[in-house]
Amino acid sequence: MSKLIPVTQPLLPPLEEFVPYLEQIWESRWLTNAGPFHEKLEKDLADYLGVEYLSLFSNGTLALLTALQALRITGEVITTPYSFVATAHSLLWNGLKPVFVDIAPGTFNLDPDRIEEAITPATTAIMPVHCYGTPCDVDRIQQIADRYGLKVIYDAAHAFGVRHQGQSLLRHGDLSVLSFHATKVFNTFEGGAIICPDAKTKKRIDYLKNFGFADEVTVVAPGINGKMSEINAAFGLLQLNYIDGALARRKQIDSMYREALSAIPGIEMLWTPGEGHNFSYFPVLVGEDFPISRDALYERFRERDILVRRYFYPLISTFPMYRNLSSANPEGLKVATDISSRILCLPIFPDLALEQQDTIIDILLSAREG
Repeated sequence: MSKLIPVTQPLLPPLEEFVPYLEQIWESRWLTNAGPFHEKLEKDLADYLGVEYLSLFSNGTLALLTALQALRITGEVITTPYSFVATAHSLLWNGLKPVFVDIAPGTFNLDPDRIEEAITPATTAIMPVHCYGTPCDVDRIQQIADRYGLKVIYDAAHAFGVRHQGQSLLRHGDLSVLSFHATKVFNTFEGGAIICPDAKTKKRIDYLKNFGFADEVTVVAPGINGKMSEINAAFGLLQLNYIDGALARRKQIDSMYREALSAIPGIEMLWTPGEGHNFSYFPVLVGEDFPISRDALYERFRERDILVRRYFYPLISTFPMYRNLSSANPEGLKVATDISSRILCLPIFPDLALEQQDTIIDILLSAREG
């Protein structure tokens, strides 16, 4: 059905290439606490992403928690209900009140037209998400933040390597937070990072992720243990050697999906990724004119042991710790509620075999018959 286009760069690192890294760690006995691999990965990632300052973390959730601490955010934070729960959980763990705002139908990102009406005297920040790696309307969000004196922290978990307006998307806002979880475009098994605008901010973040230690006997902040280990950093360095090939393969898979699914009524593909996208997800919407429901289609895939995701379903705002908030009322989140009920993310990863992708497409074609 599909024609595979050759990728000139390698996709995934072979296991034997990881062994020398492990041997170096074992011989040095430097396992964590900003070892040589950690320091090199911070530098190499900053260079690759086109940013000046980057602080590595053991996971993206701790990075979110620390970003809020670093900017001393208080009170209310405007955010999206259409995300992974870590986005909102990081606010609760900091004693902050999430204020949910609906998403825009064209991007699934925070709708700038709805942000301003949610601002109160208690609002101190906006935490948007670059959903599926698609850039938020960063200019309008910054204009609103500047008008009201608010901080902007981007949850950029999906946005590794994404470029916007000729530069790294991660340069926007006061801070951007990446996830390097095993499911992400670039991963360190578990990991994350905060992109910082200046050396002073990075120093504060580095204190906070190491219990607040400034030196062996001086604690300057109520920090936590968010440090990335040498093993995770070493795997990240190895992955970085292969990232361009992986992104090229993802782009091919995206193109093949689009070609095959364009003629299926009731399956709506979303925006065509622009220049600088990372093809981190392949979301589709299952419409009312498709013969079976989204959930029935989901079950057909799972019966074949194909891991599709209803991503994001349910909305964060429907969970017990959030649903009593006034901003969690579905009447105010109509777009997010609709999208959540119809979304399905198809598998996309660098070593997805041609035969596997054909099977996924065949299931959709056969489901078209009811």
